[in-house]
Amino acid sequence: MKMKNKARLICQVSAAAALVLAGNAMAAEAFSSDSKWMTGDWGGERTKLIEQGIDIKMDYVGEVGGNLHGGFNDDKTARYADQFGLGAALDLEKLFGWDNTQAKIQLTNRNGENISNDRIGDPRAGTLSSSQEVYGRGHMVRLTQLWIQHQFFDNKLDVKAGYFGEGEDFNTFPCEFQNLAFCGSQVGNWATNIWYNWPVMQAAIRVKYNINDELYAQIGAYNQNTSQLEHGNGFKLSGSGTNGTVLPVELVWSPKVNSLPGEYRVGYYKSTAPADDVLEDDNGQNAATSGNPYRVHDSKHGYWFVAQQQLTSHNGDASRGLNIAANATFHDKDTNFIDNYQSLMFVYKGPFDARPKDDVGIGFARIHVNDDVKKNAELTNAANGVSEYENPLFSPIRETEYNYEINYGFHVTNWLTVRPNLQYVTHPGGVDEVDNALVAGLKIQSVF
Repeated sequence: MKMKNKARLICQVSAAAALVLAGNAMAAEAFSSDSKWMTGDWGGERTKLIEQGIDIKMDYVGEVGGNLHGGFNDDKTARYADQFGLGAALDLEKLFGWDNTQAKIQLTNRNGENISNDRIGDPRAGTLSSSQEVYGRGHMVRLTQLWIQHQFFDNKLDVKAGYFGEGEDFNTFPCEFQNLAFCGSQVGNWATNIWYNWPVMQAAIRVKYNINDELYAQIGAYNQNTSQLEHGNGFKLSGSGTNGTVLPVELVWSPKVNSLPGEYRVGYYKSTAPADDVLEDDNGQNAATSGNPYRVHDSKHGYWFVAQQQLTSHNGDASRGLNIAANATFHDKDTNFIDNYQSLMFVYKGPFDARPKDDVGIGFARIHVNDDVKKNAELTNAANGVSEYENPLFSPIRETEYNYEINYGFHVTNWLTVRPNLQYVTHPGGVDEVDNALVAGLKIQSVF
């Protein structure tokens, strides 16, 4: 009797498991709204690969920007820029038995045009931010990540080496907006020509030490090589053309405040590459007036602060609620075009019970041009004998640009988010003569 009961119980459990697996298989079909991937689970093969240590990564980001009003050129148009990504995250412990070891390879391909360069901003000056953050670094395929990572001493020490960018580990920030001033590592946007954000890779090593469960410190060394930016060098692994090394250091604290997550970062970077002064020559005179070469400094530096904190939950659901974030970067006044930047963002996740995975965001950013850059442009115009803004030889005087964005992220499926947005740019490029601009945007994010 007992054996019959056991047999009956086993049959019931097996039937229930079969139903669960069948439900999972249905949910993982291609184009299923419940699937994590647009192409589905490939008949279960994708999950098998992950269990074996191979996680295939395929994604797409597309962004539309249209000038609704104002800007340098009010001839209305819309521009589209996009990025395809293909890669694999590898668990080398599962694959080869290498304890606590991971690796990743990632390719990216960017295409399209940007509304900011000639419609929103004066082409002589451009804009300081960009209304389409995915635009840039050439229409080409790039090797963006090729690295291996290992944890030592019960995961206290974490070492990552290979080819990757600073913004993956230092000054990291999510990308829930379309305007560049609210998206990703901000140091790379304003540290002129030294810190290369995604999708540009650099030969690098990063060492992290976990002080406790909430606090870690890290330091890195990144090859600074301007030839990595050149078209056709997307797969360049050699060190030829090296200018110097970027050395970032950062302290990261991740506390729980009222049981809600937060992250706070403070960091400093130094570049060992020679850097031109933005105003003076070797004699301390204004180079634009003296005609002598600009003074060359043996390094440049800067520092940053990042704060992210969830403030509320939604009816006890911690996956929903109000989040606040703030960014600030400060840069070497002798050598850097931008000397400081600040931003503040609010994102509410799950604003409506009928749309619990949607989000709504609003952001404000200020980007300030180094006063010495402004003075240098004034002296250059005087030396060239031009004073009228309309003169093609006139070098626009740049001061402060402000960017604002409000957006709504429709979580259409688990693999597709569509984010319409409105952006307002005050003094595009920091140029007072350029009209403030209203930009309509649309961001599409999909995981294949």
